[in-house]
Amino acid sequence: MRHETYRKGRIVDSGEFDRLTETGAAKAGGREEIIVSEEPSSRTRLISRVVISGLVRLGESLVVMGLSFAIAFQYVDVLGLPELIRYGTLILAVGIALPMLMEAAGLYTIRALLRLRDQMTRITAIWSILFAGILAVVFFSKAGETFSRVWLATWFFGGLCSITVFRLIVARLVRKWNADGRLDRRAVIVGGGQPAADITAALAATRDKDISLVGVFDDRGNDRSPPVVAGLRKIGAVARLLDYARQQRVDLLIVTLPLTAETRLLQILKQLWVLPVDIRLSAYSQKLRYRPRAYSWIGNVPFLDAFDKPLAGWSAVLKSIEDKVIASLAVVVFSPLMALVALAIKLDSPGPVLFRQKRYGFNNELIEVYKFRSMFVDQCDPDARTLVSKNDRRVTRVGRFIRRTSLDELPQLFNVLEGSLSLVGPRPHATHAKARERLYDEVVEGYFARHRVKPGITGWAQINGWRGETDTAEKIHRRVEHDLYYIENWSLFFDLYILAKTPLALIDPETAY
Repeated sequence: MRHETYRKGRIVDSGEFDRLTETGAAKAGGREEIIVSEEPSSRTRLISRVVISGLVRLGESLVVMGLSFAIAFQYVDVLGLPELIRYGTLILAVGIALPMLMEAAGLYTIRALLRLRDQMTRITAIWSILFAGILAVVFFSKAGETFSRVWLATWFFGGLCSITVFRLIVARLVRKWNADGRLDRRAVIVGGGQPAADITAALAATRDKDISLVGVFDDRGNDRSPPVVAGLRKIGAVARLLDYARQQRVDLLIVTLPLTAETRLLQILKQLWVLPVDIRLSAYSQKLRYRPRAYSWIGNVPFLDAFDKPLAGWSAVLKSIEDKVIASLAVVVFSPLMALVALAIKLDSPGPVLFRQKRYGFNNELIEVYKFRSMFVDQCDPDARTLVSKNDRRVTRVGRFIRRTSLDELPQLFNVLEGSLSLVGPRPHATHAKARERLYDEVVEGYFARHRVKPGITGWAQINGWRGETDTAEKIHRRVEHDLYYIENWSLFFDLYILAKTPLALIDPETAY
């Protein structure tokens, strides 16, 4: 039968199967049919279910409270402080209680948000119970004459209508995101054979899972690991998974190797931990059982956490808000200074004011970073094959000053607003940057793990003195160590601390030229 994870698929023959990149397989009618996912989700971003649920809670509460205040101002004189406090307290209590009751009834799951018609009975019941509680409190506190009956009745019927309209809008959005594959994490299985078949069957049988299986990666040949496992195609060897995860959207890796295969398991994790994904070890077939609290769960299938994707869920939302708000303010504040720098560059040497350079960004994607031009036009080095050194003759007079003070980095605020950079994060390196004539990834094992988050204009390494030329292996080692520490310990306050310390770090002229 067709796999649930391939909701938007079509059947093709085996010949076409080999010409397509994103595939799955399923047994149907006694013959093998290949199901090709046509979801446009391979490059679209995942939308966190936790964030959606939280925003619906907040939105529903605000809609109900806003309607209540609007009705009160229309029908009741609440301009006086006592009336405002009395009505406001009751409205706030409802705004807090409503999402709590809805959550207890399971009405914030993606399944519930998708199926409004099936949930209307429960929504109506909860709203009615909540209002019955309000009326009971008003009656037994003998406060009936202090609240308008017109207001209460209008709020009851208007509130139910407003919740319904709000839920209709949410359902439409969630259906679109679901059809685009933006709600389910795209998962691949590492390790084929019977363990992969078992975990696939277990996931297919569980409810409320948030993953779509897209394929299997296994180093073993077809004689030991079949090319199709429980309807999933074996895409390639584990080493190929690194490139695959950078070309397609992959959110979760499920490793099915037994814990007893410790050496092989460590080898695989050493290869894969540099990816910005969740990595889970399957505990489904393990004979050794831990306490339930030791596991993470997808539906009712247990897993052991190996690595978590950095900056997921609300952390990613906070980071994005921080970037957009502070970068927008910085552009306004520094606009006069940027105009002066641009004028000085133009007067100092012929050529464009801005310099664009390809660098590695999130998940090793190439991004174009903006800088003020600090070199003579005919000697610019867009690939950074030769790093700038002290008293480098390629640097202009104005270029020496803006590089030493890091004013050449100010245009990267526009990269932040575009979304390719963050304010704080590992600095993006040029594609051919080297330390002692060796590319950075050849010098530092696990170098690409620093690309699990967006690169930043400033970072933990920079404020600790590890900026500028990397003419020794130790310098790039220390920079990467600080970058990884930042990724593992991120918080909003950590970012703000780094931003506050950055101007002091720029005073030292010995590390940048």
